[in-house]
Amino acid sequence: MSGALLVRVLRDPAQVASLDAAGWTALLAAARAEQLIGSLAHRLSGLASMPGAARRVLDDAKAAAEQGRVAALWEAEMARRALAPTGMPVVLLKGTAFVAAGLAAGVGRQIGDLDILVPRARIGEAEAALIGAGWEWVKPDPYDDAYYRRWMHELPPLIHRERDRMIDVHHTILPLTARIAPDADALIDSAMPLAGGLSVLPPEGMLVHAAAHLFADGDLAGGLRNLWDIHCLIAEFGGQGFDLQLAACAARHGLTREVERSLRLAAALFGDGARLTPVDHLYVRRLLARDGWGWPTRRLTRLGFYVRSHWLRMPPLMLARHLWTKWRKTQ
Repeated sequence: MSGALLVRVLRDPAQVASLDAAGWTALLAAARAEQLIGSLAHRLSGLASMPGAARRVLDDAKAAAEQGRVAALWEAEMARRALAPTGMPVVLLKGTAFVAAGLAAGVGRQIGDLDILVPRARIGEAEAALIGAGWEWVKPDPYDDAYYRRWMHELPPLIHRERDRMIDVHHTILPLTARIAPDADALIDSAMPLAGGLSVLPPEGMLVHAAAHLFADGDLAGGLRNLWDIHCLIAEFGGQGFDLQLAACAARHGLTREVERSLRLAAALFGDGARLTPVDHLYVRRLLARDGWGWPTRRLTRLGFYVRSHWLRMPPLMLARHLWTKWRKTQ
């Protein structure tokens, strides 16, 4: 399975020495599918035992990641300029936060939308400022718009009319309907300022957010990239002092179970190993579900995690009503 191959090579780049043409195809296909091609390129940088065609693919991936880094930082600056007159705190999240803070997790990181966190009490003010600066709503459907505003942890997605870049404006890190309710104000209060007026979560906050996104708010799509983020954060900041800070942060936000699982899986797949629970093995099965061409496999496992993601987000009656409404709109 190409997912398992990708994990082995990220953990130990010397593994590529034994790859044939089919192995390289599987590795690169999985890395693209999991949005880890840039990270893989940096991990393999300098290795001599690499076919020329693979080297060209990876060189292109490194160049694309660098271009993405520059674009992400520019988009963050544009958001800063738009929101600066409001005086509200603006916290960068996910990939943009990693590259803005110069962290190892940002090296080669593929970055899509700009994700920011602002106070919930000022979310309308943030939206008005961004719309005034050229962002527009992506979701014109009234049901989707109302659903985001009433139940989600973010505004409906916005896209800039000229730069064609999306921004997700969060007021917390999990949907309001989720069973776990992190303390968003505490996250914002803990943020570390960067030069220029933006800020990022402290390392323990970044890891807690990554674990929440991976295990409490989704079907594990893109899960290997998120788990690699967690591994990189642990490798850069781990130690007894950090472990205590992380445990305290996870407990404060009700995410101890998710953080502990993220530590076990990161160690099992990318680190020195860990003892996994039977449930952990189901997560591994889902995370590694790619064939030799990078295509998704294990449909029932994926379906199970898809159903689980909705179950985590909503109470049963609300979930049934939501799925019924979405189904009717497709008919």
